[in-house]
Parts: sequence; structure tokens; C-alpha cells
Amino acid sequence: MAGLSKDMEVKAQMVVSLKNVSVVSSQLLVAAKSVAADPNAPNARNQLSAAARAVTESINNLIDVCTSAAPGQKECDNAIRNIQMMRPLLDNPSEPISDATYFECLDTVMDKSKSLGDGMTGIANHAKKSEHEKFGEAVKSVSDSICGLVESAAQAAYLVGVSDPSSVAGRQGLVDQAQFARASQAIQIACQNLSSPSCNQQMVLSAATTIAKHTSSLCNSCRVASSKTNNPVAKRHFVQSAKDVASATANLVKEIKALDQDYNEINRQNCALATKPLVDAVNTLCTFASSPEFASVPAKISSKARTSQEPITSAGKGIIDGSCSMILSAKSLAVNPKDPPTWQALANHSKSVSDSIKKLVSSIRDKAPGQRECDDAIEKLSGYIRDLDQAALAAISQSLVPRRENTLKGFNEQMENTAIEIRERIPAVRISAKAEAEKLGHSVSQMVGYFDPLVTSVIGSASNTLNSKQQVAILDQTKTVAECAQQLIYAAKEGAGNPKSTHVHGDIDESSEAMHDALQDLLHTLEIVATEAGIVTGLVESIHKSIVKVDERFVAREDDSFVEYQTSMVNLAKEIARIAQDMVAKSGTSPAELGALAANLSHNYANLVDGSRGAISVSSNIEVAGRIRSSVQDLGTACVELIKSAGACQANPGDTYIQRDLTENARVVSERVLYVLAALQAGSRGTQACINAASTVSGIIGDLDTTIMFATAGTLHAENEGDTFADHRENILKTAKALVEDTKTLVAGAASSQEQLAVAAQNAVATIIQLAEVVKYGAASLGSNNPEAQVMLINAVKDVASALGDLIQATKSASGKSTHDPAMLYLKDSAKVMVTNVTSLLKTVKAVEDEHTRGTRALESTIEAIGQEIRAYDTVDITVTKKVTHEDLLRCTKPITLATAKAVAAGNSCKQDDVIVAANMGRKAIFDLLTTSKAASYTAETEEVRRKVLESGRDCSYHFRELLTNVHVIVQRPTAEIGRASCRERV
Repeated sequence: MAGLSKDMEVKAQMVVSLKNVSVVSSQLLVAAKSVAADPNAPNARNQLSAAARAVTESINNLIDVCTSAAPGQKECDNAIRNIQMMRPLLDNPSEPISDATYFECLDTVMDKSKSLGDGMTGIANHAKKSEHEKFGEAVKSVSDSICGLVESAAQAAYLVGVSDPSSVAGRQGLVDQAQFARASQAIQIACQNLSSPSCNQQMVLSAATTIAKHTSSLCNSCRVASSKTNNPVAKRHFVQSAKDVASATANLVKEIKALDQDYNEINRQNCALATKPLVDAVNTLCTFASSPEFASVPAKISSKARTSQEPITSAGKGIIDGSCSMILSAKSLAVNPKDPPTWQALANHSKSVSDSIKKLVSSIRDKAPGQRECDDAIEKLSGYIRDLDQAALAAISQSLVPRRENTLKGFNEQMENTAIEIRERIPAVRISAKAEAEKLGHSVSQMVGYFDPLVTSVIGSASNTLNSKQQVAILDQTKTVAECAQQLIYAAKEGAGNPKSTHVHGDIDESSEAMHDALQDLLHTLEIVATEAGIVTGLVESIHKSIVKVDERFVAREDDSFVEYQTSMVNLAKEIARIAQDMVAKSGTSPAELGALAANLSHNYANLVDGSRGAISVSSNIEVAGRIRSSVQDLGTACVELIKSAGACQANPGDTYIQRDLTENARVVSERVLYVLAALQAGSRGTQACINAASTVSGIIGDLDTTIMFATAGTLHAENEGDTFADHRENILKTAKALVEDTKTLVAGAASSQEQLAVAAQNAVATIIQLAEVVKYGAASLGSNNPEAQVMLINAVKDVASALGDLIQATKSASGKSTHDPAMLYLKDSAKVMVTNVTSLLKTVKAVEDEHTRGTRALESTIEAIGQEIRAYDTVDITVTKKVTHEDLLRCTKPITLATAKAVAAGNSCKQDDVIVAANMGRKAIFDLLTTSKAASYTAETEEVRRKVLESGRDCSYHFRELLTNVHVIVQRPTAEIGRASCRERV
């Protein structure tokens, strides 16, 4: 045929198409040979299917060239061949076709069915009007839609099969070997075209486009594979292969450009030579990518799962049969659009395709994975709840028969282990219920599978427990866990893994949280029971798991910083050291309390591990990250030994040898804590210095509070008789000014190196210690007969210390941040407060001996301090050290009432002594009220009550401050008339 053709271009295209058919046929035979040799080889069937499709496409291309120009014939034939090639996908759907999820497959089917309907309408309309070009486009659109439908149906059938608990899911390979094969084939054909003497300029450009497209695809696939694999050899090989392909492509493109500019024989030969390195590089890459270790693993579909797949696959096959018959009818209409029987046949086949699509959509919806498993799980949980109810009734009537197949310790250990396993399965159920339908059945079945041993061990434990209250408590808590699990599975069933069912996602999250909390309560109860009996195996196991967890990969959030993790870890490490020392003290006096301390130690270590993973992930220094990892794991090992000693001591109280072991293990824990702190300090010396400085300042404030108590009681005396305040005034002023300079350096240290920040923090702390001392000496020199003046002076330096503590925290948070970061703005505000408080101290020092002005000065200082405290009340969260009740809140109102009366009396008398008493008393009363209100808000039953408590504390403080402001105005202008009564009433 090529020899008879007179069109040279058509002749050349025929020859090239024949060569392409020859090449892909050879590759098909190679693939068939591989399958025949090893039918179970990874991805072999997929490669055979891909090779067969390539042969079909090549034959279609050859027929396009050779076929006569009969309208619509070749388009119909191509469409039928393409659709028929999709049938093998439905024969045995045991491998994933794509990355699409189940409901994405359903969405694709819906979308493709709409485009198919448009294509079918187009075929009829264009055939009727003899619009042959548009008819061909409509046929191609129908073919593409049918292929997309069948692919989605095959993927949905695969997901239905692997979601069945009796099946084993497949695994996608590191690379798509079929894609590599297709790219290699396309590149080889394009290179052959370039090497052909009959290749014209149009074919050169077409070949160049094909090569560029597929080599780019291969290089991207290599980059992705390199990032996914953990094998360093494979990682390097993929990177190097991508470089080789890219380099050979660049050289070939250079020659193609030269050929395009000057089409002669020499340039054509150069171009042909340049194709060889590219073909070699691509072949090498494809050979490496075809290794079994990178291949996908087919799923093992059970016979039960095959039955579930049947409705979807049969509907898909029905679509293939109906669409092929429909296109055959359309093929006849393209030639003879006036034939009524053919129109009737087209209508019948179109209806058959529509019915098959409806059946496919219905089957996909009905066979949504996980629904049957959810129903089975709900039924099982109902049975477990009934068993627990019966056991609880028996326990209340004291007729629960003890079970002897295990000991109480054995039952408790089994109960704890199964509860932990159930807790770890909750995230998988939550995720699959929201977005991974194919995993829902497996995750639900795995979680519910642990309830049988949990319920059995709970009833066994209760039957061997002598305390009836403890029996009922454990049974009720386990019942709560089962009920929460039931609610979660109801929500999961409704969500069905559909990402678009957002109205159910909130219920899924809420049910997951409720179940997690219920399990935490049960585990906490088990922990108390175990530790009271001296059983520490659960705590030891928990710490061992935490030690292993340190090595697990952790992905930090973008806004996480080393400083935040460091601060948390320092506090937790110090708390662990404190608990270790408490255990030493209790080992001799109260061994029964060791269990609770050991549990507390385990919880703090688990939190420390979580912090260490974050610190390791954000640390820029590999050596520091390694030190943190090893020191935290070593601390965990020491904690295990300490908890074992505590359990032994609890079981054998009074044994001096065990007590000695416990003391030694506690010493090792304290030593390991120091190693952790040293590792953290090495990572960020400046911020560590800030943490230490803040702790020191907190101690200084506590010391000043104690001094205020002595001064209020009138027992703060000077060390030397005849000591006067004038002897100390100059030292106070000089030290305060030095503190201002240190403050400036500290603020600048936030943008400096860690070394400079550390020095600035240490200098600031040294200066505040010195300032607190000289002020205490100065206050003592005022004499115990001036207690209010003493309190006023010490309050002034306490405000400075408090402001410095806030400034140090702000500096630590702002360290290393940009100038536009919110932490920098907070740092500036803290620096302003610090300067204000130092200025207030200087004014107080100058006025403290002046009986005519010191009351006014105390009032000004108190007004400013209350304002700062209200701002802190609105912005800073406190750490609640003890539970605050409403009685504590009511108790705080009495000092407020007294302080209000004192303030009004001072406003009436305008005496400086009355004013200073009102200022000092009001300051303490308001500070206590704000602290108590904040703590009480954390224990509020509802958000509304919490808001009202916070607002009441703020309003009371604000009105009291307003009252003091009015008193200040009256003291300065005794003749002024302002609303004291109204202020008093509002307070």
C-alpha cells in the first residue's frame, strides 16, 4: 500500500507507523514471555496490559494513516478498540488503577456519565446533519468518557475488595513501572523517527515535543522516587539516572534546533547520533525502575470480597458491551443517516448504556466499604454493654462470682494493655471515617476486636476486687468506653469515609474525643489501683514506650520554635527531679504515697518526651539534637529503675536495703536531669539563661512578699541602730539606674547572639538581686514604727522585679524573631512597663521620708500597679497550682470591702498616713482578687460562668482603681467635689 501511494508524506507516515507497530509488538511479546515464565511476578500483568494497549494504539495510528477517507469510520473503529482494551481491568481488579479514593471514583463516574450523555447526544445530532468532523469529535468524547468510567469502576471494585477484613490490601510501588514503560516506548519511537531518512521537518518537531514531554515526566518521577525511598543506594541511582536523561535530552535538543534551522544530511546524521545516548539512558533507568523491590504488590482478594466486587464489575462490563454496540450503530449512521432500523438500534444501545451507568452508580453507593463492618461492630458493642450491665448488677448485689483463670494482677495488666491498644486505634477510625472509605472496615474491625479481651479482663478484675465501690467504678467506666465507641462507629458509618460529608465530620471528631477521654479515665483508675497495690509494671511499660517514641519522626508546625519546647522541657525536667526527691522523703515516712508519685513521674516523663521530639525537629544543630535525644532516653532508663525501686519499697515498707536503692536511683535521676538541662542549654544558651533568670526573679518576688509580711506585722528592724534611710538612698538610686542600663542591653539581646543574650540576662538578674537587697535594707532603716512606708518602698521594688520577670520572658520569646513578629511588639510593651516601674521606684525613694507626700506617692504607685495587673489579667494565662472554689472567691471580697472603706476614709481625712494605709491595703486586696478570679475561672462549669467570673474580677478592680484615682485628686485638691459615693457603690 505504501508503494502504491503517490503522496510522499503519507508514504513516510505509513512506513513509520509500521515500524512503530513492529516495536510495540516486540515489547508485547517480551511482556507475554515474562508473564508466562512467572505469572505471579510483581506488576507483570499490569505491564502486559500496558503493552497490549500500546499495540492497539499503534494499530489505530496505522489504520488512521492507511484507512480511506470514509467519514467517521476510523474514529468509530478506534473508539471500539480503545473501549475493548479496558475490559481486562474488570476481570481481576486486584491492583490499584490510580490514587483515587472510593468517593472520588464515584464523583468521577458521575462527571464522566454527564460528558458521556453530551457525547451520545452529539453523535445522534451530528450524524443526522452529516457533520462528519463534529461526529468524529463526539465519538472520541464518548470513547474517553467510557474509558474514564471503566477505570473508576475498576478502582472502586479494587477498593471494595481490599476493604473487606478477609482481604489483604495491595501496595503501590515506589514508581509507576507502567508509566516508565510507556514513556520509554514513546521516546524510542520518537528517536526512531528522528533517525529515519524520510523524516521531514514537521515530524522532527513532533518527535522533539514527544521527547521533551516524556523525559520531563521521567525526571519528575525519579525526583519523587528519590524523596520517598529510604534506601541511600536507590536514592543516588534515581538522582543520577535523572541527571543522565536530562543531559542526553539537552544534547539532543541542541542538535534538533540545528537541524530545524538548517535541514541537511549532516545535521540529520548528528541528530540521529545524539538519540543513542538518550535511548541508552532511558533504557538503563527503566531497567533499574523495573526491579521487583520497586514494583507494586497486588492485593489478596478473598472469595467473599470477589462477591462484593461482582455488581460493580458486571455493571462496568455492561457499559463496555452497550457502548461498543452503540458506536457500531453510529458507524453505520455516519455513512447512511437515513436508515430507521439503525436509528432504533442506536436508541436501544444508548438506553442499555444509560441503564448500566445507573446500575454502576447504584452499586458503588450500595457497596461503600466499611458499612457492613460498622453494623457488625455496633452489634458486638451492644452485647459487651449488656455483659457489663449484668456484671455491675451482680457486683451491687455482691453475687459476682470470682474468675480464677487469671490473677487480679494479670487481669489488670491485660485490661491496661487492651485499653491502650484501643486508644491507639481511635485516630485510624477517625481519619478513615472522614476521608478513607477503603480503610474504614479494617480500622473499625481492629478497634472493636480489642473489646472482647477488655470486657473479659474488666469483669475478671472486678470479680477479684474486694472493694465493691471499686468494682462498680471500673465496670461503669468500661461501659462508658463501649458506649462512646458505639457513638463513634455510628458517626463513622454515616460519614462513610466521604470527604464531602462535612456535616458529619464534627460528630466524628466529638465522638473520638469523648472516647479518648473515657479511655484516659479508665487508664487513670487502673493506674491508681495498680500503684496502690505496688504494681508498677504499667508505669514501667509506659516509660519504655516513651523512650522508643523519642526516635520517632516528628513534624513540627511552621510557627514552632526551639525556645517554646526548651521552656516546657526545663520545667518538666525540674519537676521530675523534684518528684524524685519527694520519693526519697516518702520512702521512709509514707511508702503508700510512692505509687501516686511514680504515676506522676511517668506522666511528666511522657510530656518531656513529646517536648524533646519537637525540640529535636526544630533544632538547627545536629549535635545538639543528638545530645537531647540521648540525654532524654538516659533519663527514661533512670526513671524506670526509680519506679521499680518505688514499687519494691511500697510492697516491702521498712526494708532499708530497698530504701537505699531508691535513694541511689533518685540521685541518678537528678543527675540525668542535669544532663538534659545541659543539652538544652547547649542548644540555646541565651534562652536557657532567660529561663534561669525568670526562675530567680520569681524567687526574689517571693522573698519580697515575705519581707512585706514582716513589715506589715511591725517586725522589720534595721540591723544597726542609728541606721538612717539617707545611708541607703544613694545605693538604691545608683543600683536602679544600673538596672535601667541592663534592661536596655537585655532588650537589645533579643536580636543579638545567644552568648550576648545570656550575658545580658545574667547581668540583669545580678542587678535586681542587689537592688532588692539595698531596698530591703533601706526599708528596714525607716524603722518598724513606719510599717506603711516600709511596705510602700518594698512594693515599689517588687513591681520592678515583676516587670523584669515579664521582660525576661518577653525577651526569651522574641529571641531570633523578625522585627515585625508580634513577640517583638510585646517585648517593646514590656520594656515600657519596666521603665515606668523603675521611674516609680525612684520617685518613691525620694518621697518615702517626706511625710507630706509619701501617701500621695503610694497612691500613684498603687494606681499604676493595679492598671498593669488588670492588663496582665486580660492577656496572661496563669499556672493554677491549687483548686480554687467559690468560697475562696467570696473570701477575697472582704479585704476589698475593708480597703474600699479605708480609701473613702482617706479621701475624707486627706491625711497622708490614712492614704498610704489605703493604698497598701488596696493593692494587696486587688492583687489577691485578680489572682483568685483567674484561677476560679478555670474550674467554672460552663463558659458563661467563666466569662462572668472574669468580667466581675476585672470590673471590681477597675472601679477600685477609679476610686483611688478620685482619692488622689481629692488629696491634692481637698476642695474638689467628685463622685466618691458612686465609685464606692460600684466597687
